Amino acid sequence: METILQQLAQAARVRVAQDRQQHSLEELQLLCRLEGTPRVPFRFEQQLRQAAGGLGFICEVKKASPSRGVISPDFPYLDIAGAYEAAGAEALSCLTEPRWFLGSDQIFAQIRRQVQLPMLRKDFTVDVYQIYQARLMGADAVLLICALLDPAILAAWLEVCEKLGLTALVEAHDPTEVKMAVTAGARVIGVNNRNLRDFSVRPDNCLRLRDLVPPDRIFVAESGIQGAETVATLAAAGVDALLIGEALMRAADPKALLTALRAAGRLAKQHPARVPDAQGEREPL
Repeated sequence: METILQQLAQAARVRVAQDRQQHSLEELQLLCRLEGTPRVPFRFEQQLRQAAGGLGFICEVKKASPSRGVISPDFPYLDIAGAYEAAGAEALSCLTEPRWFLGSDQIFAQIRRQVQLPMLRKDFTVDVYQIYQARLMGADAVLLICALLDPAILAAWLEVCEKLGLTALVEAHDPTEVKMAVTAGARVIGVNNRNLRDFSVRPDNCLRLRDLVPPDRIFVAESGIQGAETVATLAAAGVDALLIGEALMRAADPKALLTALRAAGRLAKQHPARVPDAQGEREPL
């Protein structure tokens, strides 16, 4: 039986094949050359490195997910993105996967026109074509998932990102994948608490793998981050940035929640000894 990740990847391949019928890879490459490099290359990475209080927030815009179904029935995505920006988010993540996450390139483009923040085009990258697409959409970053790639392809696509001035958020879930990301030279490495093969969640996964990522790389904790106590625990453990989606999408006031989470993270970075360790009582990730 196919895993959820395999289904997502196969659907992405079908979409790429359809897009290639409209515009070839060579056309996209030419357009990227004509556009030149972004005014601020690697802006996504820079924003995370310069985050106030030493903890960056990547706030996600998504309508649905395979594990939760529809998260935001009304989905006022422009208002949500604006609230994140107003609350001081370092970057935005926008889902463009249409079947399970109900995202689209059009939603990404509309948000891109409204906000000034760096944006991650969050999709299931199975073809180098998608990296060039993201660059032409105005993305500052793309998602590369180790579980979908072999080491040689990951290294090659990181080089493509480098030439285009894009940040690659390289996602891992276990020690082997973290080593793969580090060896390939990824500068921004995300550890997902959710196993994308079956969408189960291991609450302490990012804490378990934190020490495998060198201190010169940006370490991003992903998935299941619900409240201030969780944020404080992760900040005290040396996490550099957080990718938060569902908690913010379900919040009655996303701006207020993000403001509270930023305050908790800043305090924990300043006084890590005051935060309960990983064995202490805290909300699940």
